[in-house]
Amino acid sequence: MQRKVLYIVFSLLVIPTATSTALAQDFPHTNKRLNIENKKDTLTKTTSPITVLDTVRKSSAPPKQGQKLEAPMFRTAKDYEKLDQKNKKVTLYNQAVFKYQDYELTAGIIIYDYDKEEVYAGRIKDSLGNLVQHPVFKQGNQVVEPDSIRFNTKTKRAIVWNTRTKYNDFNVKAAKTKKVSDSVYFMKDVIFTTAEDIDNPEYYFQTRQAKFVPNKKIVTGLTNLVIEDVPTPIGLPFAFFPLSQKASSGFIIPSFGDTNLRGYFLQNGGYYFAFNDYVDLTLLGDYYTKGTFAINAQSQYRKRYQYNGNFNIRYENIVESERGLPDYLNAKIYNIQWSHSQDAKANPTSRFSASVNLGSSSYFRNSLNTQNIGSNMNNTLSSSISYSKTFQSTPQINYTISANHTQNTNTQAITMSLPNVQASMDRVYPFAPKSGSKKGFIQNINLQYNLSGRNQIQTTDSLFFKSEMFNEMDAGLQHTIPLATNFKVLKYLSVSLTGNYTETWVLNTFNRFYSLETNQRETARVNGFDSYRTYNFSTNIGTTVYGTFNFNKNAKIQAIRHVMRPAVSYSYTPAFKQYYDTYAIDALGTTMEEYSRFQGTLFGTPNQTMSNIMSFSLGNNFEAKVRDEESATGEPKKVMLLNSLNFGTSYNFTADSLKLQPIRMNANTNLLKDKLRLNFGANLDPLAIDNAGNRIDKFNIANGGSLLRLTSANITVNYSLASTDPIFGGAPKPNDEEIDQNVQNGGRGDDLFGQSIDLADRQKSMFDENKRKETKTSFYNTDIPWDLTLAWSLTYNNARRTSEISNNSLMVSGNVTLSPGWVAGFSTGYDFKNKGVTYTQLRFERDLKSWRMDFSWIPNGYYKQWNFFIGIKSSILQDIKYEKRNAAERRFRNR
Repeated sequence: MQRKVLYIVFSLLVIPTATSTALAQDFPHTNKRLNIENKKDTLTKTTSPITVLDTVRKSSAPPKQGQKLEAPMFRTAKDYEKLDQKNKKVTLYNQAVFKYQDYELTAGIIIYDYDKEEVYAGRIKDSLGNLVQHPVFKQGNQVVEPDSIRFNTKTKRAIVWNTRTKYNDFNVKAAKTKKVSDSVYFMKDVIFTTAEDIDNPEYYFQTRQAKFVPNKKIVTGLTNLVIEDVPTPIGLPFAFFPLSQKASSGFIIPSFGDTNLRGYFLQNGGYYFAFNDYVDLTLLGDYYTKGTFAINAQSQYRKRYQYNGNFNIRYENIVESERGLPDYLNAKIYNIQWSHSQDAKANPTSRFSASVNLGSSSYFRNSLNTQNIGSNMNNTLSSSISYSKTFQSTPQINYTISANHTQNTNTQAITMSLPNVQASMDRVYPFAPKSGSKKGFIQNINLQYNLSGRNQIQTTDSLFFKSEMFNEMDAGLQHTIPLATNFKVLKYLSVSLTGNYTETWVLNTFNRFYSLETNQRETARVNGFDSYRTYNFSTNIGTTVYGTFNFNKNAKIQAIRHVMRPAVSYSYTPAFKQYYDTYAIDALGTTMEEYSRFQGTLFGTPNQTMSNIMSFSLGNNFEAKVRDEESATGEPKKVMLLNSLNFGTSYNFTADSLKLQPIRMNANTNLLKDKLRLNFGANLDPLAIDNAGNRIDKFNIANGGSLLRLTSANITVNYSLASTDPIFGGAPKPNDEEIDQNVQNGGRGDDLFGQSIDLADRQKSMFDENKRKETKTSFYNTDIPWDLTLAWSLTYNNARRTSEISNNSLMVSGNVTLSPGWVAGFSTGYDFKNKGVTYTQLRFERDLKSWRMDFSWIPNGYYKQWNFFIGIKSSILQDIKYEKRNAAERRFRNR
């Protein structure tokens, strides 16, 4: 009920109060507009409530003195409008509709007593005697649906019976509601629930008395939780329910439990800050009675057509055992994640993006708040922040400023580049015509200019963010000018020529010498500007050959097309010995060794020896033309048989020995309507090996072996199936724009290593709500959504005649919706090399309509545990939950 309700009722019913001599009169059906001035409502007592329809028609009687409408008013009624002059009442009957200002009222019957200035609205009976056409009052997003309503247009008070109201996810039903003012309502015998069906909810909170402030709050007395109409002993002496249309700040209730290693705990309690419509902040904390604690800050921000992003920062202080004992440990771990993306519409010439994932190398192995084997097994953390800008000049100029970070969680080595500068000038064709295409060797001559600058820091996990990490910072610039051209030879051969000039500037070099004090070789850092210049030349000749094998047009396969792309390239790089020196490596100075002062700098060293390399490559792909049984026109369709089959090798003319390199082969294809992805690779060596397993300058076939020697091979197969695949009568699943937390952590996007568990957010569901709403059109009698993913990997090594399988493993994951309310999933695998079951996870979830229950179980291994959760789905009541987990006491692992 809003402030203007009484104005509506007054306007609706005061119009028909005409000064007529008839005691009762029926008016014809009309749609008219009236103007009336609002008057105060006064509430008086009536014998019984009646439902109201918002349909009012214009009376022929003039309005009372001084009454005016504040806005146009529209009213209709299907059956009739009746004026009872004797009793001073107006009746609107059947499908009445009344609209005034931003209000709309509909009901089965509306009666206005213009003497008492009261209006009654209620339901009517249909042909079967059922009460229908509930009064419905709408204002903006607020909707009130009572059984009956009674207003006083003078005092602006009202009484409503069996009102039903929805605020955000909240459904409120009250047996009787009394409006005291525009902003205060008192309710009696009230239930609150997030269930969709307010008349038959699966659960609700019940209270005898409540105070309701629209769009702000509901404050109740003694409140009790009722499940399936069975009262529970769970209750509160009073309760407060926020009803703001916008996100509001508030406390987050923590979970509690106990562990043997760290004591009792309160986990993920804190405060939520709803700053505005664009940004929020969640602060969470954990506390364990034996000293362990954690702090977590999460935020999401978004501005439409501009940018969106999120960040997550967590710090944990882990304490194990007691101070003074030999096994006492106090470790500090942290993780920082930030993701930012700019909308393409925001600025066409510049772009800012960020993807940050850095922190302690052992964070994902020891975090008390995140459980996911995929993140634990990730050995690399990486980050990138970049800003790029394009100048629409002639030639066009692009530059990018970025910061990059790479971290190996096993070795704890960290490489950070801050800042990186990349700039380039677009290609310039000095001899090309001003109009038309470029032809020939001269017209295709082009040049560019590229600049690359870096400031790089090499450090370790223990020194990160400390002053020591800046002690050995390297910086430098590299300028590159490529000069290239391309042309045709003999009509079918494409030839490209490229020459590169590179100049490198560095701000530090390294001097090497033998120290008599330490009796060993030493390296001294020399700070100061230094530079070197290099150049090289390369050429490439390639072509494309097409071959088609035609078959009978009535056959299933009508033709096979083979495309070959042979290429021969040659590269020449001279020796730059002027940048090399010698130094003694023993105390007598008799043994000398060459070195370059640029070794260990950002861009490496110039070539010490001349390089003359000829490379050969051959690319292939195969596709078939297949009869399409589903085509209405009878046209065949193209099917890719082999995406690629590539061969490559090289020959170094200037090498002292082993000039011919092994032949590298790789292939990949998609089968079974792109559901199976197959990748294969192998190395074939034409040279033989000696008894020690070393390569020698002798062909393998001349040494009594085969023409080519298989030294290594690997094959990976990924196969995924789902009920949404067209082969099963479904439709392809649309791309999900939401970034999975496991992927952001650096893990896999699938479930092969199990689904991640974020103990701070248990609202993530295994159910696909969009799928559940779809209508099944396949040959199944019921809708049983499911998916299955398999990944097999095999690696073979025979470099030194070992002939062994170094890796052979199979991973499987799947999910199946057993019924509309049950979904189950699993992730497991088997290592055929080590003969053991890999990480296994079983998971189940039950959809309890307004509630969600899930259970996950890891039956074996280091991460053996189980987790149980049941709670309300709605974010408004997400703190009403129960969690229980039983995990083995895992001690802190540094690596």
